[in-house]
Amino acid sequence: MQALQSHYWSIRDYLSPVLKESKFKESGCITPEEFVAAGDFLVYKFPVWSWQKGDASKIRDYLPQDKQYLVTRGVPCVRRAQSLAYTDADEDAERLLSFGETSVAGGGEEWVETHANRKPTFDSAANAGVIDEIPDLDAPHDVAARMGGLSLSGADDNTATPDLDDIPDMEEEDLEAGDEATAAPKKPAQQPEVQKTSNQATTITKDNLLQVRTYDVMITYDKYYQTPRVWLIGYDENRSPLTPSQIFEDVSADHANKTVTIESFIHSTTLQAASVHPCKHSSVMKKVIERMNNSVVAEQLAQRKAKEGKKKWLFGRKSGGTEKDKKGAQTEEEEVEGMRVDFYLVVFLKFIASIVPTIEVDSTASF
Repeated sequence: MQALQSHYWSIRDYLSPVLKESKFKESGCITPEEFVAAGDFLVYKFPVWSWQKGDASKIRDYLPQDKQYLVTRGVPCVRRAQSLAYTDADEDAERLLSFGETSVAGGGEEWVETHANRKPTFDSAANAGVIDEIPDLDAPHDVAARMGGLSLSGADDNTATPDLDDIPDMEEEDLEAGDEATAAPKKPAQQPEVQKTSNQATTITKDNLLQVRTYDVMITYDKYYQTPRVWLIGYDENRSPLTPSQIFEDVSADHANKTVTIESFIHSTTLQAASVHPCKHSSVMKKVIERMNNSVVAEQLAQRKAKEGKKKWLFGRKSGGTEKDKKGAQTEEEEVEGMRVDFYLVVFLKFIASIVPTIEVDSTASF
């Protein structure tokens, strides 16, 4: 059934026309040329991304041969998506905290502690476990007690003083012990403890290093939906490929086995990867771009008015002016560039980060 569905999708993609007109602000869709422009901007600003060719038999003729899809490798995934799930159960109850006696009378500050009864999880580096109790410095120590019992008078008869003749001479010692050629062979260094879990053959080294999963993330262009499409290939701590069930552990419960499925990678003949289905990408991107475009337009208009104010202050205000000039100024003020299509993939990755919240796919967080 999966093979039949993949074959149907490939035929549908082949018969779909290529988008020629730019509609990314109106519908959230982009053309192949705009996909390449947005990919070039992403690679330029964030070098962790790079263009790839793919298999020669899977090349899309509407894209450049050396820019078939984008890829970034070794993306960390520290936690599972289930650890981020919040519920309204009793364990997530809220508690009102009061500081000081004045808060009871209404004169102080009160705080609300959320998830008061929630049990801590130990699946991240933030939860290091229970710390052993530190001994008190003021308490008497065994060493001090033993030192107090020593005597310099030699009254202890049980301790026999060795005879000077029994002390060996330094010349009789093996002076060649320091020579590496004649020295005794050293014991091999103790190897770190290795533990294998019962459900899978996963090697875990106890060397205080955080063992995390990693993912290879690819972005392709979907000609049918006219939007980018994300593919995920996961690896465990030993760089062994993850099973589909393990990959779904890193996907939010609302999308696992629904919008995220395991399919054949479109630029490879043998590779299988988890894919985020792009059926809703255009509608979501349209809403996000509308909000961002409004803020960008307002900022650009404010910058233009500031520049015009400086020019009027430097050269003086012009007297009069025809009605045609006034209309031209209004249209020029209304026609601003707004959000450029170069930023499309930057916004797109922030949207994908909500589907896979524990996989750090958004490398543009500081942008």
